[in-house]
Amino acid sequence: MSPVLPSWADELVSLYESGAVSQFLLYGNVNDRILIPRGDDTALGSLTDFLVHMLLTPFDVILTYDVGNGIRVVKGDSLFAAWHRLERETDLPKSPRPAVEALTRYFRYTAALSALGKEAPQVACIVDAASLVVPPGEGGLSQDVNSTVLLVREWARDLQLTRHALATFLLAENVNDVHPLIATNSYAGKIRVPLPDATALEQAFHLLGPRYADTLGEFEGNVAGLAHQLAGATLASAEQLLKTTRHRRETLTRERLVRLKRAMVESEHEGLIGFIETSRTLDDIHGHETVKEWVRQDIALWKANDLRALPMGYLLCGPVGTGKTFLVECLAGEAGVPVVKLKNFRDKWVGSTEGNLEKIFRLLHALGRCIVFVDEADQALGRRDAGGGDSNVSGRVYSMIAEEMSDTDNRGKILWILASSRPDRIEVDLKRPGRIDVKIPLFPTLTPAEGFQLLRALARRLDLDLPEECFAELEGQIPELLTPGAAEALAVKVYRLSRTRSISALDALRECLGSYQLPVPAEVMEFQIGLAVREATDLDFVPRELRERMHGSRDAGPET
Repeated sequence: MSPVLPSWADELVSLYESGAVSQFLLYGNVNDRILIPRGDDTALGSLTDFLVHMLLTPFDVILTYDVGNGIRVVKGDSLFAAWHRLERETDLPKSPRPAVEALTRYFRYTAALSALGKEAPQVACIVDAASLVVPPGEGGLSQDVNSTVLLVREWARDLQLTRHALATFLLAENVNDVHPLIATNSYAGKIRVPLPDATALEQAFHLLGPRYADTLGEFEGNVAGLAHQLAGATLASAEQLLKTTRHRRETLTRERLVRLKRAMVESEHEGLIGFIETSRTLDDIHGHETVKEWVRQDIALWKANDLRALPMGYLLCGPVGTGKTFLVECLAGEAGVPVVKLKNFRDKWVGSTEGNLEKIFRLLHALGRCIVFVDEADQALGRRDAGGGDSNVSGRVYSMIAEEMSDTDNRGKILWILASSRPDRIEVDLKRPGRIDVKIPLFPTLTPAEGFQLLRALARRLDLDLPEECFAELEGQIPELLTPGAAEALAVKVYRLSRTRSISALDALRECLGSYQLPVPAEVMEFQIGLAVREATDLDFVPRELRERMHGSRDAGPET
């Protein structure tokens, strides 16, 4: 029985056998281990090993090339040597341009034999780390690079070559890591190699399990559960996890695995993402009852797999300090799915920012169900037309994220949450329905009573007692538009004062209120409140008194 190929490999075979293309840009998880079925046995190997032993067995000559090792003959030494002797060269070149020129001459030699009706070998060539051979760039690339790019592109376009049995494979982590002429070549097939799914991880653990039986701990006999827990990790990192755990003479537990997976995935993604993990729930949020009820209803639908009413994304908006990030942390503790925070994915090198985003998207798809949190979204997501100041990196970032956010196949799999105090600076098209379906405004307190109750709730967390009856005395001192962030800072100051001066919490609060200043100017706060009101998708999110207060306001507020 023929082994079942991964879907990406099956697509590749179909494209080649149909005669549609003979060159393939393999991108994505190309540096990972891959399961290689060999009869009744299965092994872990590199992507090159998989191509050689699984897909390219009919080929007579298989060559590999990378900048470090140069051209190597994996199969068909004598056939290749016959041509090499004709070339009268003693050493095969390593540098990209002469190496690609040598490969091109060989491809044309075998194609010429075929055209003359002579016996000609079927040839396959694998170019590893293609980003170093045909790198991306703008305008100023050298003639050597330009020549190399054109030759590699011709491997897929030259009729003399494509009529002969020639298959070429370019391996790169991201599409944006290679030259645009290669990435956009319509004569080549672009095949994404995904991160391993739970099935592939389970197969790997079945393979590795006997070697690490004393390490599996709680997961002994339950490798399916272990595979589910490690969704989003590579096979290489999963193998490393077992090795290091055994070396430390430890065993895997669910709690330990959560910590290890987080560190492992964050390390693999080089600070591009972080996981939000917390013991908080929505019960830890003071007020915002309408918001909490709405979000809990969506979580319940998600858990019940009823996805038709589930939003593609949320926008959390409101003044600085109103608890947008805190709401996401509480949601992370209640949702029961990974919450990924996008970090600094921008890079100064050409194509690196786009490549980083490709890598992040691969992780998101591998995690299964997850939430993606983008803080300060007005700055992080780029703009459709950012001008020429950053070589249009912002425009490309915007385009990639917009496309990913609007992919309806992601509904129920990836939930986007954007947060911003300046939602007016987020592109309108990015926050439209179909990308952001629910816009939730968060507001500061609107009355002295609300402000006092917020202070009381935060004081209780610090073991401070502020009696209910003292509100009447303090009502005139409670600041307007008190945000959770400002209230927390005020509660900490009260705690500090009560401890350092050995006075009651009430006396400390009275003294702190006497010298309190708003951390954000009132006019800025009012302006940002107006923006949040206008963004809200449901007026039930907006308190009645605020609706009346903001009705008719044009909010020509300050730019901040």
